Amino acid sequence: MKNYYSLLNSDWNSAIDRLLTEYLIFAPLKNDNSIDYELINSENISEITYNVPKPITPLKTFFLPVKENLTNDSKPISKRIILGSPNCDIQGLKILDEIYLDKDYIDTAYKEKRDNTILIATSCFETQEHCHCMIYGIQPYPKEIADISLSYLNKKIHLEVLSEKGEKFISVIKEHTTVSNSPEIDIKDLELKQSKIENQLIADNSGLPDYKKTGTIVNKAKDEIWEKYSSNCVSCGACATICPTCTCFLLIDKPNFEKVRQLDACQYPGFERVAGGEDALHELSKRFKNRYFCKYVWKPQKFKSLACTGCGRCIEACIGKINKNELFRELAN
Repeated sequence: MKNYYSLLNSDWNSAIDRLLTEYLIFAPLKNDNSIDYELINSENISEITYNVPKPITPLKTFFLPVKENLTNDSKPISKRIILGSPNCDIQGLKILDEIYLDKDYIDTAYKEKRDNTILIATSCFETQEHCHCMIYGIQPYPKEIADISLSYLNKKIHLEVLSEKGEKFISVIKEHTTVSNSPEIDIKDLELKQSKIENQLIADNSGLPDYKKTGTIVNKAKDEIWEKYSSNCVSCGACATICPTCTCFLLIDKPNFEKVRQLDACQYPGFERVAGGEDALHELSKRFKNRYFCKYVWKPQKFKSLACTGCGRCIEACIGKINKNELFRELAN
């Protein structure tokens, strides 16, 4: 398998340690009840979590910070490695790339971050309660967008090359440690694990409509359903801010012609309020409805990439305990 390489876990940790002199490296570490990205140093390399879904922080935050000065950030972007992203997050970058790397309107701040980042994604060897990527046609393992796909299996680190940048990364690793082609038996074990998780995700989400059908039923839904499910919404915006694909922002003018981009959320009161006080989304149920129309009706009309990757973070983050999958199942029946 020419695109698969393997090395001992100890050798991998040593390679990561050497790369710390050249890169900022972020990877998921376990907290009390979850995992999230942390800046890696020589002391915590051995604590990196592999093949477990999913970091609390969405991958988009590395490319679209909550707040950034677009005109007065003279500090160059450091080269960095983001390690351990699940495929639901990796797939979320597809629609962000469509938006921010459009050939006619390239966002230079976003592009610089993408160009200076090596993405080492991981397969998911287990699932969480609200994971539903497979229902939207997204496998629980990366095959594109990322530069490397990493799996920790049979006491070895396996690296599948997915891009030219990934191939260069393997070349750098080879300069410092022993890297060999992964044995075919290990690749078969990996594929078996991946297939098992795929089947589990499909079984766990029985009755949930796929992405296209969801758009159809959302478009036909009556006002009563939005009023019912929005009744517990507190307009905190957690669902949008933690989503790997939501990307609305405010552009704030500052003195000396500075421009500050700050992420916004359609669930905030006043999101669509304009000068004169008009606000098309003043009613809570309309703001609530707007989010689902944006993801499943309007964005599919404009973009090729999915606006929801089935990570389930919006369900987990909701203070009002609103489960969008329950909403969709009700609409589908």
